[in-house]
Amino acid sequence: MRKVALIGNIHKDGIKILKDSKFDIIEITNYSFENLRKELKNVSAIALRTAELPQEVLKECKSLKIVSRHGVGYDNVDLSFLNKEKIALAITGAANSVTVAEHVISMFFSLCKFSKTSDHLVRMGKFNQKQFIPDSMEIYHKNIFIIGFGRIGKALAKRCNGFDAKVYVYDPYIESKTIKDNNCFSISFEEGIKIADFISIHLPINEKTKYLITKKELSQMKKTCILVNTARGGIIKEDDLAWALQNQVIHSAGLDVFEEEPPKENNPLLNVDNLILSPHSAALTLACRKRMAVETCNNIVNYLNRSKDLILSNIVNKDILKIN
Repeated sequence: MRKVALIGNIHKDGIKILKDSKFDIIEITNYSFENLRKELKNVSAIALRTAELPQEVLKECKSLKIVSRHGVGYDNVDLSFLNKEKIALAITGAANSVTVAEHVISMFFSLCKFSKTSDHLVRMGKFNQKQFIPDSMEIYHKNIFIIGFGRIGKALAKRCNGFDAKVYVYDPYIESKTIKDNNCFSISFEEGIKIADFISIHLPINEKTKYLITKKELSQMKKTCILVNTARGGIIKEDDLAWALQNQVIHSAGLDVFEEEPPKENNPLLNVDNLILSPHSAALTLACRKRMAVETCNNIVNYLNRSKDLILSNIVNKDILKIN
């Protein structure tokens, strides 16, 4: 019987798919590299949440055929090693786009409407002191700049268009026709950060995107700009963002991701008021967790069974594997 390792908790709907397909399931709770090397030796597939899978672990997985990520990011997996060994890497590309897009919108609204300040005034018995709430803003007719136009970027654009906003997109890997077909406008990164009222980041973390936004870029943004990152920590330089927020260089920001997770107690962002934080939870609604678990496990079953139901766009390294 083929073995599948679950590294991290996933919803029971996903586990049921593996059981119905007669896989032997190993649930791993100790994520130390020593334990993973021992436990993963004979598994055919791994369903992975946030634990690290470096080369030193993967090289011991002699029977491994596929790693299926419960999510869309895969910086916790050594992709170059998987490519070298012709092991598939799958993501749940269709499961969380709407969920994350909604989280971005919720941050936009919370920040531009000063929800934290308003709530505090009412709770402190200062209901009639509305003059102390800064002028709030609207999304209506504002410039939204989306950096990265994959599934999440497209889902966000659709929702922003519903507010009659003007949506600009920067993604050098997407054809301008695709951007136009989604009722958006293609723009350069340099120009986009200058005209944006709201910015949302939807990129992977790599050598090109590391510290994409620093003091230099923040200083070019409008003072009224709201910046949200639900993608990966490290795309925005955190010390520089803290500086920009504390000095009113930009209006405010929302972060769901951090360069180090959880952030250390001395992280300067934790003492900034014009900032909303969430614990890398943008995709963790119950409905989305179910969809991601189901898609994670379907990736495994369909890949190992060479099923026509396999979603090819979910296989990150399909070109290396030469599957179509």
